[in-house]
Amino acid sequence: MDAADEKGERPDLSEDTAHQISVDPWYQVGFVLITGVNSAYVLGYSGSIMVPLGWIAGTCGLLLAAAISMYANALLARLHEVGGKRHIRYRDLAGHIYGRKMYALTWALQYVNLFMINTGFIILAGQALKATYALFRDDGAVKLPYCIAISGFICALFAFGIPYLSALRVWLGFSTLFSLIYIVIAFVLSLRDGITAPARDYSIPGSRGTRIFTTIGAVADLVFAYNTGMLPEIQATIRPPVVKNMEKALWFQFTAGSLPLYAVTFMGYWAYGNSTSSYLLNNVRGPVWIKATANLSAFLQTVIALHIFASPMYEFLDTKYGSGRGGPFAFHNVMFRVLVRGGYLTVNTLVAAVLPFLGDFMSLTGALSTFPLTFVLANHMYLMVKRHKLSAIQKSWHWLNVIGFSGLAVAAAVAAIRLIMLDSSTYHFFADL
Repeated sequence: MDAADEKGERPDLSEDTAHQISVDPWYQVGFVLITGVNSAYVLGYSGSIMVPLGWIAGTCGLLLAAAISMYANALLARLHEVGGKRHIRYRDLAGHIYGRKMYALTWALQYVNLFMINTGFIILAGQALKATYALFRDDGAVKLPYCIAISGFICALFAFGIPYLSALRVWLGFSTLFSLIYIVIAFVLSLRDGITAPARDYSIPGSRGTRIFTTIGAVADLVFAYNTGMLPEIQATIRPPVVKNMEKALWFQFTAGSLPLYAVTFMGYWAYGNSTSSYLLNNVRGPVWIKATANLSAFLQTVIALHIFASPMYEFLDTKYGSGRGGPFAFHNVMFRVLVRGGYLTVNTLVAAVLPFLGDFMSLTGALSTFPLTFVLANHMYLMVKRHKLSAIQKSWHWLNVIGFSGLAVAAAVAAIRLIMLDSSTYHFFADL
């Protein structure tokens, strides 16, 4: 850690930004990370991770992925200040180390990754709304595309009122509350079902060839579970000493913050075995009002979580095209957010409604962007910056990570393409899944 960072001094910024930075305590940033980890996506990990991997590989995979992700994110955190400048965006850091072309490529990879995650959040929110409606009326009148449209509109309203990532503050508390509600309800109802259910089948479904590809896909989901793809942007909001405080936030995320994820993932798989669905609340049995509370909590938490993953795009648009005058709630700045963020989320919502089966495409996007951003680039950038301070063994370790995760990214991309081809016969636009 640099001496300036130890003293709590604020280094020069690499570029100006329209958003507030350097003001958040480490625990607020920790809750930002936890909001991403315990989003409504956790309700699918029993089916997407444990079913293809089984008890031993699934459990070891979750723990190993947590350790590897913690390590890779810590590397990125330590590269926040390079060359006497604090790099508040992932693309700034890559551009400083590699040059302008890598700046553009990193931004493109990050944009595609976050766009797909945001689209997935809108689909999740729509599924939660539809599941809530189906609990009270099973007439099929309210279809998934309608629920997706409503979700996109609510997400846009939230985006208009929250000008930047640091402004979430109290909303992070609500996010944690909503997460605990649907995780606790899913956990308790799954436990009750598991106690009364007959023996479950924990065998890994599919033929031997199919299992290879589903295993690779599950490994990609393991990586997705813990990583944001926007760590420098989150770190930009933290108070100095930046690196020390970010490491505290990361430890918070990967210890206490990951326990709810483990609890609901393992309990869901224990209760339903290889019949666990991709949305755990579809498996559980219990009072209608309790299941409705869980689904609505998942919907509300998703609205907040989407704002976190959309913040790099909001920051880019506000900095490049915003007026730069007045406070965030000045009339012209609010109208700018309504037009620009509203337009961005309209595109997200349209893609979500047209392609509500986006999971297969998200697997491909994760292979092509999450792996490179989180593991390949993190290790290689650390090699580039620290190469004169690393021993031969340390260099070999980082090169092993670069090569290994590059190979895994290629394998995951092949598996995702195969899944898209197999499922393509069942796809249709605006599907009511």
